[in-house]
Amino acid sequence: MAALFYPSLVFISLFFSFTEATDFLVGGKADSWKIPSSESESLNKWAESSRFKVGDSLVWKFDAKKDSVLRVTKEDYSTCNGTNPIAEYTNGNTKVELDRSGPFYFISGVKGNCEKGQKLIVVVMSSRRNRISPAPSPMMDGQFDGPAVAPTSGSSSLSGSCCWGALMVVVVSLLKMGFLL
Repeated sequence: MAALFYPSLVFISLFFSFTEATDFLVGGKADSWKIPSSESESLNKWAESSRFKVGDSLVWKFDAKKDSVLRVTKEDYSTCNGTNPIAEYTNGNTKVELDRSGPFYFISGVKGNCEKGQKLIVVVMSSRRNRISPAPSPMMDGQFDGPAVAPTSGSSSLSGSCCWGALMVVVVSLLKMGFLL
């Protein structure tokens, strides 16, 4: 009986791991916050291939003596205007929590770097969407002109509500079979 119970606990714990927040290293490596040498090195290309959800965080690693990160409005992103940022991050080891769904806009704090492509748009999926469904396209509602979030590989994860539903099905099934008595 115990031999069947323990694998069930492992199965249940896997569901909880899908709902944990993730820290994303911007660009996937420590030296990514820089002027891209080509369009293919754009941080927006990296962001398009990632899925962000509410509660995830972006992590920047950069030389604080040479650069900074500014969170800006859509308009300031488009015009590379860093004079009135929403937030400024200067410590070189920056972690920003994505606390709502929708787009987040970031530019370099060094004058001229944004115009050379050192900027980033991250689109956070709505918490009410099922993580198995395709990523939302912000272009559909005309809210912003940045890149849409592209679907990731064939792997998928589950949202918290789906996780709880699946967990309840497993627990009820195990109770009916007499494994949790």
